[in-house]
Amino acid sequence: MSYQSELYQQVILDHNKNPRNFRELTDGTHSCDGKNPLCGDEMTIYLNINDDGIIDDISFQGSGCAISKSSTSMMTTNLKGKSVDEARVMFEEFHKMILGEFDPETQEHHLGKLTIFMGVREFPSRTKCATLPWHTLACALDKKQETSTED
Repeated sequence: MSYQSELYQQVILDHNKNPRNFRELTDGTHSCDGKNPLCGDEMTIYLNINDDGIIDDISFQGSGCAISKSSTSMMTTNLKGKSVDEARVMFEEFHKMILGEFDPETQEHHLGKLTIFMGVREFPSRTKCATLPWHTLACALDKKQETSTED
């Protein structure tokens, strides 16, 4: 097993077992419910965005597979303190990375440790698990109520 694969597994397991920001944000300004009907992942993303367009707080609740939960946990950790515009850029980069349309090893990016999910693109049936939180984030930013990986 390669170092990258081993590290990926350790990070996934850690964020699945001890998800960061796993709570309801009662004073949030934005939220959205996301669903992946194929595997049963369901989550709600909560955001508190200030008047300057900065994500002051972000959290989530729900249930799902280890990939989905760890992707959500890492996403929330990385987006705190970022602007809405930065969050949208990260969404695009993450989505394209998972689909194999963007290579963070050769292209400039804003993903930081989120590049650990690059290996998911080798498993097409799991790409929706990794991207569900990001689509749910975009839904919340657009002030929509719900989204699905079937959309």
